[in-house]
Amino acid sequence: MNLSLSELLAALPEIVMLFAVCFILLVDVFISERYRVITYYLTQLTLIIAFVLALSQFKIYVDPITIFSGHYILDELAVLSKLFIYLFSFLSFIYARDYIQSRKIARSEYYLLGLLAVLGMSIMASAYSFLTIYLGLELLSLALYTMIAMHKESYVAIEAAMKYFVLGGLASGMLLYGMSLLYGITGSIRIDVLGEALSQQQTVVTMAALVFVLGGLIFKFGAVPFHMWVPDVYQGAPTSVTLFIASAPKIAAFVITMRILVQAMFSLHLNWEHILIIISIFSMCFGNVLAIVQSNFKRMLAYSSIAHVGYTLLGILAGPIVPQGYAAALFYIATYALVASGAFAIIAIMSKGGVELDQLNDYRGLNARNPWLAFMMLLMMFSMAGVPPAVGFFAKLGLLQALVQADMVWLAVLALIFALIGAYYYLRVIMLMYFEEPTEETNTPILVSSDVLVAISINGSAALFLGLFPSFFIDLCRVSIG
Repeated sequence: MNLSLSELLAALPEIVMLFAVCFILLVDVFISERYRVITYYLTQLTLIIAFVLALSQFKIYVDPITIFSGHYILDELAVLSKLFIYLFSFLSFIYARDYIQSRKIARSEYYLLGLLAVLGMSIMASAYSFLTIYLGLELLSLALYTMIAMHKESYVAIEAAMKYFVLGGLASGMLLYGMSLLYGITGSIRIDVLGEALSQQQTVVTMAALVFVLGGLIFKFGAVPFHMWVPDVYQGAPTSVTLFIASAPKIAAFVITMRILVQAMFSLHLNWEHILIIISIFSMCFGNVLAIVQSNFKRMLAYSSIAHVGYTLLGILAGPIVPQGYAAALFYIATYALVASGAFAIIAIMSKGGVELDQLNDYRGLNARNPWLAFMMLLMMFSMAGVPPAVGFFAKLGLLQALVQADMVWLAVLALIFALIGAYYYLRVIMLMYFEEPTEETNTPILVSSDVLVAISINGSAALFLGLFPSFFIDLCRVSIG
């Protein structure tokens, strides 16, 4: 395999990140505990460098190129997805710093595992064969399993890690079995070759492979019926890990879903569309309805994430008829990752002194205790509920427009009904923050470090700014998908 310099430059963000992981690991071995904070700064520096490198590629590689024997692709979808992944991961590590320090979680190992997870997501964004998809997916998954269990003093976290590990292994097995069936049918694992071969032959084995592959993908997304891990993992994991899981990995899961369903198995879209319709309806229904009865904030957001995945799948459903559906789905999942990371970040900020303030009642009178944090949470809840002028309104509007143009009006009506149901539990949080008095247990001042305050301000302001001026972001998603 002869690689030119230009081909190596295409994979430069992943190469730099891999070398950075090895370098940071060696540095961490030889420095004293006093200077371990350098691991955090080196990790963030690595993400900044990777972001700049990916940004420089955005307009250079207008035409998609494939390298490494066709297993790696660089196109605008891959580059834009990497930019999202690096940005959300950067914010997640900022929010995690004070949280993991107060709980005596091993800082160096946390950031190194997080960087390995980002590397896995970056590989997934450019994966163009089942080999690289599975490589990136397992690198991400194994890092997440370990990060969840790093709070050794929490039995809940260890239980969540075990549940995620066992169910994740089952889902990986399903996905791998489906891939092996497709390889047996077509004789290839490359996305482009699979797309051509499946357009010419469709058998019962092909349908079986589709079911197994969809099962693995839906698990990674956290949609019904493979959603059982989401509330337990979101609630049991340290909040810093929960906000990491709820943001960047959603982007990576969306990209591999696009690669497999839209690019490799587009000839089977009449089959997987029917399956996705059922999955999206049940995800929106169960996610929104079950979120209403939750008293734990993290668990409520976990069920809401199931509903948001259901909304995202609506865009993929409309895509074969209306190409802008894919762009609407990307826009939706990116904006959801933005606001979800902000919501979980505020929970992490509130949870000081090793005490988790993750009950809804803990947020009574938050406006009286810290008006700025309350306002940031209000923007996150408005966006998730789809209330203008937050960006979530335009994200939902884009999906509904795509469904209507695809003659799926009945599905758009269902999605709107479920969105109205979901608005209740988001507005309940706002009511608690602004119209309830704080209890004696929660009536304490909230101290926020300057870097975290800047990060959460950017996070919340972005949800508002993108809602007021959404055109640029929407056009960016359209260009990357087109």
